[in-house]
Amino acid sequence: MPHTPLVKQLPALRRYARALLGAQAAGDRAVREALQAMIEGRVTTEADASLRVALYRAFHQVLGPRPTAAIPALKADQRLQALDVSSRTAFLLTAMEGFSYAETSRILGISMEQVEKQVVAAQGDIDRQTLTRVLIIEDEWLIALDLKTLVEELGHEVVGVAPTRTRAVDLARQGGFGLVLADIQLADGSSGIDAVSDILAANNIPVIFITAFPDRLLTGERPEPTYLIAKPFLSETVKATIAQALFFHEASRALGNEGAQEAKQFSIPDNSGETHGRQF
Repeated sequence: MPHTPLVKQLPALRRYARALLGAQAAGDRAVREALQAMIEGRVTTEADASLRVALYRAFHQVLGPRPTAAIPALKADQRLQALDVSSRTAFLLTAMEGFSYAETSRILGISMEQVEKQVVAAQGDIDRQTLTRVLIIEDEWLIALDLKTLVEELGHEVVGVAPTRTRAVDLARQGGFGLVLADIQLADGSSGIDAVSDILAANNIPVIFITAFPDRLLTGERPEPTYLIAKPFLSETVKATIAQALFFHEASRALGNEGAQEAKQFSIPDNSGETHGRQF
């Protein structure tokens, strides 16, 4: 399987692995193992499957029944154990990664009916466990209104909408929020990335970037917590990502900067035993 088209799929797979395992370091280890297994022919592939479906299927074949191994034994872990692993996996594949139920059934090797039941069960469990207050950084008011509606449908409260970096920092100083949804390009030419950096200097909270420029963030150079949604977005994707960002935040915080340090250099092994370093 050629490296070039495979490499294009890796940022999304790393994002998914991080969400599933709760930490960047553990996710990257699992992705590397899946790539090695594919190169060595140790996983089964279906001739008519797309490269993306084949890659995620290989990831799950190699991962096996251990998707919670990276989570520390904290309150976040107790919540995680209460959520059925199979349901969480199906939920992530469909809502966050955008796979159809048919594709998800091929990736996991289960029926589409099972996939649907697992997704519904996971959504209900996650929504009940993750209520908080949300700060939205977005300069397009129609999009901001859409996000506000989605957030409130989940039971969260919006503390404010900021169209600029300055306004975002001002709202953040008031405190009392547990999640940030942020665009990158803001109304006055300021940067949502800089606004988030200012906010994270004084707050340890999860952040979700919602942007038309995802390549600026899928680099592996910025530390967690960072989740990413590309515009135009689906409401289901936003809801799923909010749930996951909140759900895993305590575990990610406990693991500290381990994931960010490992993510700076991610290597693809080949049959010769050498590695080809690629920055994300």
